[in-house]
Amino acid sequence: MHKFIVKAILLLSVLALAACSRQEQKPRILWIEAGASSDYYFESQENIINDCKRIADAGFTQIVVDVRPTSGDVLFKSSVAPELRQIARWHDGGHKYSPRTADFDYLQAFIDAGHKAGLKVMAGVNMMVGGWWSASAGPEGMVYDHPELKEWCAVDLLPDGNLVNFADNKSTIGGRFLDPTNRDVQEFLLKMLEDLAAYKKLDGIVLDRCRFDDYALDAGYTQSAYKGFSEYLGREPERWPVLKGPGHIWIDWDPDELDVKWLTYRCKVIHDFVGECVETVHAKAPKLKIGVYVGAWFSEYYRSGVNWTSPKYDLAKEEKTFWWATPEYQATGFANLVDFLILGAYGPADNIHGDGEWTMEGFAKLGRKRICGDTPFAIGPDIGNGKGFEKGGRADILPEIAQTLLDNSDGLFVFDLCHIRMFDYWDAFKK
Repeated sequence: MHKFIVKAILLLSVLALAACSRQEQKPRILWIEAGASSDYYFESQENIINDCKRIADAGFTQIVVDVRPTSGDVLFKSSVAPELRQIARWHDGGHKYSPRTADFDYLQAFIDAGHKAGLKVMAGVNMMVGGWWSASAGPEGMVYDHPELKEWCAVDLLPDGNLVNFADNKSTIGGRFLDPTNRDVQEFLLKMLEDLAAYKKLDGIVLDRCRFDDYALDAGYTQSAYKGFSEYLGREPERWPVLKGPGHIWIDWDPDELDVKWLTYRCKVIHDFVGECVETVHAKAPKLKIGVYVGAWFSEYYRSGVNWTSPKYDLAKEEKTFWWATPEYQATGFANLVDFLILGAYGPADNIHGDGEWTMEGFAKLGRKRICGDTPFAIGPDIGNGKGFEKGGRADILPEIAQTLLDNSDGLFVFDLCHIRMFDYWDAFKK
């Protein structure tokens, strides 16, 4: 055989192997939510060690360990954030608190066990939250333990038109959102991140709930927000932009000029804070990666004051929802600020293929388009709470979902470990 042909065949073989290697190197990330696994890990390092081995055997390469649930208490060593001693879990038709009595360092235990199993370990931190409440379990967290911190909370506009401090809002179960415009809140969270970045062997930090309250324009009516918005406008606003229509604001809403300024201001607050988070972490640990979890349903995500696209992305041109987006709004995109993004593709189980939102493939394709190559992103499903996933029995489609998302992104993300254990999905994600 001619030497040139032999060399060509060898070169093609090397390239093919390299391509396979690159595919295999895409991260497969598994999230470990604190409350859902509290009964299994809070008191047992042995369970942590055993499951890290099993997670690696199932084909995952990285884990995100939730170390600041929505109560705002933490599962790592911090000089400012209170230590978590109990967490709310759903049990027998209501929420009840599960205690943590063990004194081992929860995050360090996962770092040690994860690395020994060959996993990278990232810490997931819920940011703009500081307490938790339900009628069945009662209050928990720093805004209840320290009443003076209630002024840190967001202020909700209720459907009846009344304003209420989020800590006193008895109509909403779950985390108590903080006010992202409050500088005291921001400085507290930045110091907390500095403490987290001090963990020498930690591989990454993922910011979760780094936003305003869920999906509605009804959580900004604080003195801090009024002052900040007035400074942004260069004058006092003639009205609160959304007081004319309380409650959820959907994508068929027609914003006026003041509304657009308010939307832009909210996103600028989050953009600037994300930038500060990255600078704080990198100043403490230059090689430590920091990213943000966001919902992939971007056409609706403006309601949370978040623009996770690239600032290069032409929103007004590319997205019909954002026909009103100004260059100032487009500049609030923060994809270029972070080391990575994690996108939740929380569509129905059977909506795997397609090009639009609410199909998993569409979420991934649109995510790549919106990020413009500014940062790598992983994307994946909620395999326990989404429509068609609730009762389990979907192991047959999980390999197809995984491969589809890997083909259209820089990595796979799966929420949550508790569903893998509950529905015995351990083998479903193996390569």
